[in-house]
Amino acid sequence: MEKLSLARDMIDYIDKSPCSYFAVENIKDYLLESGFKELKVSDTWKLQEKGSYFTINNDSAIIAFTIGDSNNIEDYGFKIIGSHSDSPSFRIKGNPEINKLNTVTLNTEVYGGAILYSWFDRPLSVAGRVVLKSDDVLNPSVRLLNIDKDLMIIPSLAIHMNRDVNKGFEFNPQKHTLPLLTLTEEEISEDFFLEVLADELKVAKEEILEYDMYLYDREKGKIIGLKDEFISVGRLDNLAMAYTSTVALVKNQPTKGVNVMVCTDNEEVGSRSRQGADSPMISDVLERIAIGLNKNREEFLRAVEKSYIISADMAHAAHPNFEEMADPTNKPKLGKGPAIKYAANKAYTSDAISGGIFKQLCEKANVPCQTFYNRSDKVGGSTIGPITASQLNIRSVDIGNPMLSMHSIRELASVDDNLYLYKVFEELYK
Repeated sequence: MEKLSLARDMIDYIDKSPCSYFAVENIKDYLLESGFKELKVSDTWKLQEKGSYFTINNDSAIIAFTIGDSNNIEDYGFKIIGSHSDSPSFRIKGNPEINKLNTVTLNTEVYGGAILYSWFDRPLSVAGRVVLKSDDVLNPSVRLLNIDKDLMIIPSLAIHMNRDVNKGFEFNPQKHTLPLLTLTEEEISEDFFLEVLADELKVAKEEILEYDMYLYDREKGKIIGLKDEFISVGRLDNLAMAYTSTVALVKNQPTKGVNVMVCTDNEEVGSRSRQGADSPMISDVLERIAIGLNKNREEFLRAVEKSYIISADMAHAAHPNFEEMADPTNKPKLGKGPAIKYAANKAYTSDAISGGIFKQLCEKANVPCQTFYNRSDKVGGSTIGPITASQLNIRSVDIGNPMLSMHSIRELASVDDNLYLYKVFEELYK
């Protein structure tokens, strides 16, 4: 696969996926086009050798899998790549309208660990899902909505009124990061934002029960750099991993065992949801696969023991302007391959065995490999890896492509690394 083509296709996917609901919807469309069959959790699963399937959980998590031509999963296990569909953003609260000084701003709350200043002075819009009334109270209608318009902006305060802004300023997310929607000389209704949503959906506002709507940046992703070496786009963390693992799954049918792509939601806020990694979702689906192949629980547990999971999240590259923030002896570089992430506090699952396996996968794929550790005086982040490991007794490694500007509204990664990791994913699925 050509590296610029892969990078541009990934950027196109991210541009079309302004929030987790669209990230999953676009993966679903790609899988259906590739001959996969959707399975409903409420249905009985009858699975076939060489079959390709997927299932969706609460609109924002997806698990896809392909079955080899041998039904002995207890001998070959599951080969799993896990990622997540969400990224830091702002969630629109209920009753969000704030009408003052002839402006309408929207009340929001921060979702995840966003770099707040990166959201200022950019065209923004909203995307998510809207829940509508139906005849079945327990099964309301759900509509995805992306308002495809430069709709709002979070304006900065002039430097003349904040002379210390470049020396460091603490933004208050309840006051300083509310997006400006429109100007008006009139009092607005209490349902002003519902009216905006209803107009976009072409429904009566009385039909709207609730919504999950998030801000997103309107600027498209780009390939940049003197040699076209950089990928510049928002939500690389972690849609880069979600996209790359999905393509690798589709392009590589297993000969034995089961290949699995997992994309959960809510990693940025701790994964504590039914669609998050800190739920029975992954273990339930793996067991459903075993049952669908007429395996008993002992055979399922034997398959788990033979399995391997790559927890694929982005990694921190050493920053040329802040080199002192990197570990003294482990400084992942852009363009030098994926990094295995280690932490003594087990914020990452990698150990000598799982890391060694990943190194061999890199060698077989002819891909360079790096290591990442936090500075010993810094507290780093975590991933779905440790959470998944608490639910499943599977060998697990945490890895990621090095990147800069993590959790900014616009992040930066390497074109070469994107292809490198795709090749490693292929190697696992082969």
